[in-house]
Amino acid sequence: MRSFVLLLSLCLCLAAPPVLAQGAPQPPGVAAKAWLLLDFSSNQILAAEKSDERIEPASLTKLMTAYLSFAALKQKTLALNQPVPVSPRAWKQEGSRMFIEPNKPVTVDELIHGMIIQSGNDACVALAEAISGSEEVFAQMMNREAQRLGMKNTSYANSTGLSDPKHYTTARDLSILVAALIRDFPEYYPIYSQREYKYNNITQANRNRLLWMDTTADGVKTGHTEAAGWCLIGSAKRGTRRLISVVLGAASDTVRAQESQKLLNFGFLAYDSVTVYQKNQTVNELRVWKGEKNTVRAGFLDDFVVTLPKGQADKIKVQFISQQPLMAPVQLGARIGTLRVTVDDKPLGDYPVAAIEAVPVAGIFGRAVDTVRLWFQ
Repeated sequence: MRSFVLLLSLCLCLAAPPVLAQGAPQPPGVAAKAWLLLDFSSNQILAAEKSDERIEPASLTKLMTAYLSFAALKQKTLALNQPVPVSPRAWKQEGSRMFIEPNKPVTVDELIHGMIIQSGNDACVALAEAISGSEEVFAQMMNREAQRLGMKNTSYANSTGLSDPKHYTTARDLSILVAALIRDFPEYYPIYSQREYKYNNITQANRNRLLWMDTTADGVKTGHTEAAGWCLIGSAKRGTRRLISVVLGAASDTVRAQESQKLLNFGFLAYDSVTVYQKNQTVNELRVWKGEKNTVRAGFLDDFVVTLPKGQADKIKVQFISQQPLMAPVQLGARIGTLRVTVDDKPLGDYPVAAIEAVPVAGIFGRAVDTVRLWFQ
């Protein structure tokens, strides 16, 4: 098997002040137990501290409850206008509530708004029971989904975030979850930007202060218990760029909002996002054996974006690596190569390159011809 290596140099010039070549910009000090800043488009962590340390998620748990609720809506096992019975367990929930009542009809849509904007524990339990029959079974669903998403250091015991020894996560895992929620359910994400919601003649404000501090902020979720401290996952979109901040264990409501704003501002000011290849743009064409076509186009199924310190974009180099021979059938989206990216001759990362078209298997004659040709390769 031979390796085919193609070196491409990209000169992508941006008008930006120079950054010292020896490393990434120094992030600000953040007054929190753990924190992380993520660029949504490139999925790069720009700065972090104690991002893999286990913490109690408090009401940030409701992000997974929301994710599974949105998934149920997409799968049509739930409907927004569907009435949901309120069990005694849901009605008697402690902590923050939206004040649902056993004998008063409530819809899935109302429960989702109450969970997201009012952080209602009662809404979470009602949704969990509507989706899976019980909160215990729903917690098992939460854990399976966490594993599927790659949240390797997360365990859920309930849908609300109430304290439990088996209920924990990390800043890194929370960033994975929030990015997945924004990516997979863009039709529901705008609910997180609503500043207040009224149910049962009670209007409650969104606890996310960023929505009042920053006009570009549109989410995401707050959390607080005595053990967890004051937590906030924020997100803001400026132009085409979206950043996600995770601040855990701050000293107060005010501090968590201030530190989140500080992180977001740092990310927007110190970094640029560069589109290296657009969606379905050909990176290279590879020889295919025993297929209906002799070549397949390699590229990315979404825009391939990297995030760099300002002034570094013209120092990008990419190296495309594929393994030959490549045999048909080649499925659309199958990994057929790797793009190795360096900046100023320092490694940034290796990224999978996919087939952006399918190549079916050839007929008997075509396969026989290529079999003979391969003998001489």
